[in-house]
Amino acid sequence: MRRNLFFFLLLFPHISFAQFNTDRLVMIGRSALYYEDYVLSIQYFNQAISQKPWLYEPWFFRGVAKYYLDDFRGAENDCSEAIERNPYVVSAYEVRALCRINQKRFSEAVEDYNRALRYDPENQLFWYNRILCLVQNKDYDQAMAQIDTMITRWSKYARAYSVQGEVYLQKKDTVSAIKSLDKSLELDPYDGGIWAERAIISLSQQEWKQGEEYLSQSIKLLPKHAGNYINRAMARYNQNNLRGAMADYDTALDIEPNNFLGHYNRGLLRAQVGDDNRGIEDFDFVLKLEPDNLMALFNRALLLEQTGNLRAAIRDYSKVIEDFPNFWFGLEHRASCYRRLGNTKQAELDEFRILKAQMDKRYGKQPQMTSKQRQMRKRSDEDMEKYNQLVVADEEEMEHEYKSEYRGRVQNRKAELNWQPMYGLTFVRPSDELKKDPAYDTVVDAFNQKSRSRMLYLNCDQTSVSEEHMKALFSYIDSLSTAIDATRKTADVKGLLFLRAVAYSSIQNFDNAIDDLSIAIQIDSTFAIAYWQMAVCQAKINEFNASQGTNTDLQSANVVGNLSEALKLLPNDAYLYYNRGNFYAQRNDYQRAIDDYTRAIALEENIAEAWYNRGLAKIFSKKTEDGISDLSKAGELGIYQAYSVIKKYRDK
Repeated sequence: MRRNLFFFLLLFPHISFAQFNTDRLVMIGRSALYYEDYVLSIQYFNQAISQKPWLYEPWFFRGVAKYYLDDFRGAENDCSEAIERNPYVVSAYEVRALCRINQKRFSEAVEDYNRALRYDPENQLFWYNRILCLVQNKDYDQAMAQIDTMITRWSKYARAYSVQGEVYLQKKDTVSAIKSLDKSLELDPYDGGIWAERAIISLSQQEWKQGEEYLSQSIKLLPKHAGNYINRAMARYNQNNLRGAMADYDTALDIEPNNFLGHYNRGLLRAQVGDDNRGIEDFDFVLKLEPDNLMALFNRALLLEQTGNLRAAIRDYSKVIEDFPNFWFGLEHRASCYRRLGNTKQAELDEFRILKAQMDKRYGKQPQMTSKQRQMRKRSDEDMEKYNQLVVADEEEMEHEYKSEYRGRVQNRKAELNWQPMYGLTFVRPSDELKKDPAYDTVVDAFNQKSRSRMLYLNCDQTSVSEEHMKALFSYIDSLSTAIDATRKTADVKGLLFLRAVAYSSIQNFDNAIDDLSIAIQIDSTFAIAYWQMAVCQAKINEFNASQGTNTDLQSANVVGNLSEALKLLPNDAYLYYNRGNFYAQRNDYQRAIDDYTRAIALEENIAEAWYNRGLAKIFSKKTEDGISDLSKAGELGIYQAYSVIKKYRDK
């Protein structure tokens, strides 16, 4: 037995991290990148770069990881290094362009798209993003020339017409802009951004009803976009629909709590309808954002005076009058506050200044006061006579959405409805406070009691490890390797190998984890949790490989084989049935998945993930009502995503 064990340890040597094969390092790094362990993936790419700095791949993928961490300067530098080593990799130009866009360096982004289009001239997204960069640079003639080329090549591409409409707007050609945007909506009526752009034209022409209709269409398609609600509130306000305007401001601020325009305009609206105290709260918030905003200060002063806080009102009036000494309306209100406090002397001083200003006006020394019509003012307009006008942005800019597979997080590129993942073993204690009970398994507990080493936990959370925890795991792997080399008892080696496999799993090194688990099973063919963990690791490898376009049918057989083997040894383990249900669900074998989830729930009714996944499987099997019932139970047990799925399918 010892000779066999020595042979296996020679067959699968676990050398130090720095000595890994470079291709393997890059592959593990890419797997970590896929599972959103960005910091961990950077560590693997660092090692690959230190071993073979002439390879472009580790530089490029490290750049991608930095991009997802919003380190745009670092990502740009890494992409430049990758391009220096291989100037024909189109993706490197694309990521570098996106990094430069995020740094507002649009001219350099245009250069990157020019080079990328040399190697991939039919890439529609590159053409579109390059045009957006030209628009940002106000190079409208060049942008228009490229739009014409795009429309010739892709006559049905709606976004080309929408950006054409924006360019026409910038060139003050409103009629042509409307034609382009209408054409865009004809081709793609489900693009909320185009409806919003069309609404901006209507609002600029004071066509409030039409603007509201366009914005309502946009809100149906983009319900989480605060700017749409702010603009629709403006349209409703100008149609005397104050209740609707207030509701829109409330919704906008629920979505974007720090929105300046939302708080300022809602404060004005609250003042208008007599909700003075809550109006003061809005102006308090605005003044936290912009302490020197005199318009907000004056409006707060009016509300403070209205609610009887005269000293606070005088404080705010005084700050305004200090900057605008001839602001009669402010002087008049401050004088009134002084009189109500019994400070006649200060009141008379203010009243004398008002009298003098009125005499100056009579003799033409001061311009006439502006009318108090219902109007809007630009945010930068500091004319105090416009204190009671709603504020609009200085320039209504179209929000550009740069198209790319790298735009947004990796998880945003996966299916809209994701299965809850398999339960595996980790050293990380589950920390989801919404769950009623943590996962518990008697076999795992028995292993913990016997090994008396680091505690193992059942966990299906795929949260990435912190940098500090990652370093601790590498150190722990080294210590386990030393212990394995020094151990002579087969039973002790089995446990150490299993712990090291769990550590490898935690740093996304699933191949090494499977190697360790294979040896542990060779030592003890009844080691049930080793089969369990090996199935989880193989499933992770398969998911990553499938995302790269690799056929994983053969490897999938290993997953279900290991789970079935574990179930022979542990026929009453709910989490194993749950994992096997996941395997079937991901292969669209919904009836088998439902059967396994049902067994898991019968054995342990508080597995929230089993309720959630069974709910999805039933919905995909056209049993919507039953599925919604399961999702409701999953939500009750702490999986809050279940409620959005319920809403989606109940609405349908």
